[in-house]
Amino acid sequence: MTSATFNLKLRTSNILWRIVDLIVGGIFIYAGALKMFDPVRFASDIDNYKILPWTIGVALAFYVPWLEIFCGIALVLRFLYRGGLSILTALVLVFTLATVAAKVRGLDITCGCFGHASQHWSFPAHIATNLAILAALLALCFQAAAKRKAAH
Repeated sequence: MTSATFNLKLRTSNILWRIVDLIVGGIFIYAGALKMFDPVRFASDIDNYKILPWTIGVALAFYVPWLEIFCGIALVLRFLYRGGLSILTALVLVFTLATVAAKVRGLDITCGCFGHASQHWSFPAHIATNLAILAALLALCFQAAAKRKAAH
């Protein structure tokens, strides 16, 4: 493989990973903005899981959307990138586990992650969406770790 071919492949790979950053970051900016504009509904959605006391759910309804927005911006701008990526991965993992736990307990929950559009999603659609986003986040984590290792 020539140096020019290697550089082209590397550049193409970087562009593809950058597109994934932009898509995943955009998803969280969008989802956070929707929840930010209706914190009462988001607090109700959190309460539907019957895991946390109402007061904690209300506090989360006011702070989590901003956290999602700032972490999404971190992915888009690549500023505090690993921190934003780690937080978003943890949020999606916790939400996925909470969704599965709610289903196991027989709760019929409304996600509300993407506003009214996601309220009528079936359980498999919720889980498939969560797992796809989680897979993208984990792929970005591994890519960032590989780049960091290669730089050292």
